[in-house]
Amino acid sequence: MVRKFVASVCSLNQWSLEFEGNKNRILQSIQYAVQEGAKYRSGPELEICGYTCEDHFLEPDTSLHSWEVLVAIMMAPICRDIVVDVGMPVIYKSRTYNCRVIFYNKKICLIRPKMCLCNSGNYRESRWFTPWSKERTTEQFYLPQFVAQATGQISVPIGDAVLMAKDVTIGYEICEELWNPQSAHIPMALDGVEVIVNGSGSYMELRKANYTIDLVRSATFKAGGCYLYSNLRGGDGGRVYFNGCSCVSFNGDVVARTQQFSLIDVEVATATVDLDLVSSYRTRLSTAATGASASSYPRIILDARLTHNQTAKLSSPISWQYHTPEEEIAYGPACWLWDYLRRSNQGGFFLPLSGGVDSCSSATIVHSMCRLVVQSCPSSEEVLSSVRTMVSDPNYYPHDARELCGRLFFTCYMATENSSAETKSRAKLLAQQIGSTHTEVNVSGAVTALLNIFALVTGMKPKFSTHGGTPRECLALQNVQARVRMVIAYLFSQLVLWARNRQGGLLVLGSANVDESLRGYLTKYDCSSADVNPIGGISKIDLRSFLAFAKDKFDLPALGEIMSAVPTAELMPLNDGCLVQTDEADMGLTYAELSTMGRCRMYERAGPYSMFQSLLPVWKEETPQSVAEKVKHFFRCYALNRHKMTVLTPSVHLESYSPDDNRFDHRPFLYSISWRWQFAAIQKHLQMLSTIENVNCISIKDTSAPIPPVKPRKNVNTDGKGGVVV
Repeated sequence: MVRKFVASVCSLNQWSLEFEGNKNRILQSIQYAVQEGAKYRSGPELEICGYTCEDHFLEPDTSLHSWEVLVAIMMAPICRDIVVDVGMPVIYKSRTYNCRVIFYNKKICLIRPKMCLCNSGNYRESRWFTPWSKERTTEQFYLPQFVAQATGQISVPIGDAVLMAKDVTIGYEICEELWNPQSAHIPMALDGVEVIVNGSGSYMELRKANYTIDLVRSATFKAGGCYLYSNLRGGDGGRVYFNGCSCVSFNGDVVARTQQFSLIDVEVATATVDLDLVSSYRTRLSTAATGASASSYPRIILDARLTHNQTAKLSSPISWQYHTPEEEIAYGPACWLWDYLRRSNQGGFFLPLSGGVDSCSSATIVHSMCRLVVQSCPSSEEVLSSVRTMVSDPNYYPHDARELCGRLFFTCYMATENSSAETKSRAKLLAQQIGSTHTEVNVSGAVTALLNIFALVTGMKPKFSTHGGTPRECLALQNVQARVRMVIAYLFSQLVLWARNRQGGLLVLGSANVDESLRGYLTKYDCSSADVNPIGGISKIDLRSFLAFAKDKFDLPALGEIMSAVPTAELMPLNDGCLVQTDEADMGLTYAELSTMGRCRMYERAGPYSMFQSLLPVWKEETPQSVAEKVKHFFRCYALNRHKMTVLTPSVHLESYSPDDNRFDHRPFLYSISWRWQFAAIQKHLQMLSTIENVNCISIKDTSAPIPPVKPRKNVNTDGKGGVVV
């Protein structure tokens, strides 16, 4: 008998603690699943309350409201005759669990808690949740009174179990459990489970979209079966962009998927598979004996049939097309900015546009966002409604990205006496090509006013180092320029729309990249201090590649000149109109070197000594002494500037070596910059290398001397001619 199973996975753009909207999006996804004939609908992790509730998970209110939303969803007529599993927190025996709640026809079948919590990178799950540690064990969970009244149930099973309908057996993993070396989908498959369901909250990092898909595909390739993977998509109030890419895998092939980047809040992918083919696939594998001896999972009986034998086209394997890193930068931060803008109820963005790679990258990402909005409006009433609210025009319809950019995006070149004509020209040209509303102001008067106040109080006037000033004077003079720009940026962001008789204000955008933050090459509370930063999690190397992509993809020829320009802060006096200051010279390290050090520090968890050892073979063209000096310089600067990370502008997380103190990088912000013990270890290693080099030099010289004949030892057989018989 043919058992055709129709199931839907969902990518939802949920918002933490926005229970009403989250409920509506879940119901919308169930409606789509029903319309496509699905008998099973799976959703993302913690979709009812939102994944990034963080310490709100410690509040009983979060659990209470999640139960209220669950009851509202269960009682909805659209949920008739379809199995639904949703993600929410559940408090059991005074401990909070991250759970899937599975229900059918107004009855809860099973509460399945997460067994393996994620605590790496931006994840802190063990701070809020307890892992379920009782494998293949269930207990009775007594429902809250109002839930019991609605369902007619007093208690339901909670624990590690599988759902067994009359014609299919369904098991569960939750997000991190797929990544675990001892993933549960293998023993479940050996126990005869045909469908594995995973509700996930996996965020985006550059070059990592394939990791998840490879794991999902391999789960069914190794043991056969159908794997339903549902993931969040978008920004739900934190620093990450959830990756989407929900998919269905069957016997080693992906047969349905959702997009990775989209402004659409609810996307459903549905697949039709023949579960009889699971049995035939597994008979070809060498797992029969292993499966026969496998431990059984508790079965929760569902008195229903979820398959049919009608004539229906089965879902065919699809070829997964991955985005390039440049495309990921173009679309991921753009979607994240859109979520932040529409949910903050502001009227657009304001960006100090310097004409350099960093600020122009931020500007290009906003332009990309506008392109996505224009593409989405024909198919999404939500996107169109949000745009009309932002521009204060209920009849507005965006047809062109440049025109929309002019309404939502305001850029400003803030010149001082140290600014060059080249950067001013580049900023203006890019603004024209992307369509932003651009202005130019000279802030030298404000800088002079502040310096006059200092001189009035102290009677002293600081000078640049090029004019004979000390490093302290020079640094202070550079910082005051940068901080004045921040003050002016916020003044304009609050009043530009007022001056145009529009409602709301503008969000100030930052433009400090991840490498500059890692090195601390930014002024605290300068124009790197902003409301959000679209490039704060991206390396300079990746930004240059992104601009090369955007130049052709978005038809922005101005980016060609911007990419070839030497990065500079332009805070030092010009020499006959020419630059005397460059970023890499100021930092004492190239951006490529910073990127390498950042990854070494993150991936290898390297301290000064370990980094020195790791980089010796990587930077083979450098002398060991040069590598040592660069490592020491990096860690001195890191220690000296770590305090700046406590006020780092929230940015979308993309590179895996982010120094963001607030979420990703939990290290101290006050260090001894001497690193005495660590640097002494580097010096000892340098001395050892020097000794080895000297010995090698002596050995090489000695090889020119005649080699004496080998004298056989006593009791050694010889061939009679002085040669040793081996």
